[in-house]
Amino acid sequence: MAVKLGVPKETAAGECRVALVPAVAAQLMAKGLEVRMQPGAGAGAFFADGDYHDVRMVEEPADLYREADVLLRVQPPTPEEIDLLGPETAVLGFLDPLGDPERVARLRDRGVTAFAMELVPRIARAQAMDALSSQASIAGYKAALLAADLAPRFFPMLTTAAGTVRPAKVLVLGAGVAGLQAIATAHRLGASVFAYDVRPETREQAASLGATFLNLDVSGSAEGGYARELTAEEKRREQELLGEQIAGMDVVITTAAVPGRPAPVLVREAEVTAMRPGSVIVDLAAETGGNCECTVLDETVRHEGVMIHGPRNVPGRLPVHASEMYARNLANFLDLLVEDGHWGPDWEDEVVAKTVLTRNGEIVPDAVRERVEGGAS
Repeated sequence: MAVKLGVPKETAAGECRVALVPAVAAQLMAKGLEVRMQPGAGAGAFFADGDYHDVRMVEEPADLYREADVLLRVQPPTPEEIDLLGPETAVLGFLDPLGDPERVARLRDRGVTAFAMELVPRIARAQAMDALSSQASIAGYKAALLAADLAPRFFPMLTTAAGTVRPAKVLVLGAGVAGLQAIATAHRLGASVFAYDVRPETREQAASLGATFLNLDVSGSAEGGYARELTAEEKRREQELLGEQIAGMDVVITTAAVPGRPAPVLVREAEVTAMRPGSVIVDLAAETGGNCECTVLDETVRHEGVMIHGPRNVPGRLPVHASEMYARNLANFLDLLVEDGHWGPDWEDEVVAKTVLTRNGEIVPDAVRERVEGGAS
């Protein structure tokens, strides 16, 4: 029997993305897979049901969940949705493996084979499946636009009959995928861009996109291209040196994150107070606690005349391209799970082995299993 893919309508508040776009659905069906969707699943990303040619629409979400061999998601399923899944079902999507132990335990107890897109290894062969990076690039681009919209001044230098307007000084904290895209976008808008990251190896990438890299002599590189958590002394040193730079900026965009941990605080209240009135902070880490002490999720707050914006689900604000990129990530990963339209994962494959979250009633990654078991005790 051909593998049946199920694509439900996302139920998380404000989520406009969809896990499968019409072009990718057609490609998967051409490979022998069956595709079933919930009506209206693509509406938030401006894809009408009629755009999904030859895709079967299933009215009842419960039927869609029960009939699917593989469920494709953007946001993690709710407990009620997990309870609709049978032990023969596989789930592929963002599952927040380190952030919600109860969800992971529920997937395990249902016997579901779950693949978390957050766990895709950052190796060359898996770049086309790296959904974290594809969505982070969108978040970085949008963050620069949000900052430009909030700022009460021009980003570029302008020479006018009324005189010359100096360019805005924009500091991007964190030079991962989101940070690099924010740098590139702010530079295209004409700002004078500065960048900082605890991983010194990002210096050349930031510079190639037009940023001046701040050298604070603090290194926090970790395996897989991520940043490690700094020691107390490193944090103190970083904060002291960084604070001096922040005070002179018109805009600060923060993107720093440590997988499975609260976002590191990079901008304290004292640094916000030291900034000029009318300055702007856009905190992309708001959902994990924020890089700024003054950040409030889903709000734009003012502190001593400084605006701090803490947006939620920034990739979802560009749902067309976010969905297209994410759907291609999923399709590329499915190539490792399905052969000639039939289920056949190679469990020895490095990408498959490192992305699987639950299988055969067990939690596979050691770090996730330890967190779930620690929470249960």
